Amino acid sequence: MSRPETPLLTVDAVILYESDKLVLIRRKNPPYQGELAIPGGFVDIGETVENACIREAREETNLNVKINNLIGVFSDPKRDPRGHTVTIAFLCEPADKKSKPKAQDDAAALEIIPLSKISSLTLAFDHLEIIKASGILPE
Repeated sequence: MSRPETPLLTVDAVILYESDKLVLIRRKNPPYQGELAIPGGFVDIGETVENACIREAREETNLNVKINNLIGVFSDPKRDPRGHTVTIAFLCEPADKKSKPKAQDDAAALEIIPLSKISSLTLAFDHLEIIKASGILPE
């Protein structure tokens, strides 16, 4: 019996840095190559979404993060041009002062952007919607 086709599961980490900035990456690979995005990626088989979020943040930004809370689940079938993905987004912050932000893995570059500038940016996928849903942007 064949398995039914289902959406792929991803996670995204909205990383609050120094209480008034966000850590964003520039995507190394398509889709949205070269565009700003929040760190994230696919959940591995056997991995919790929380562990996947922490792993993806570390792989792309060099930061050990702690999860503060769940932002939400984003499931628009058109959110990823590669196919239907569902993402679980978490609000995070660096877990320690030892790790320094640095682009790694799927990140071509890393930028630390003041929260006051985020709303004017064009971000990959539905990442601006996710950041707005986190409630951290100034009014």
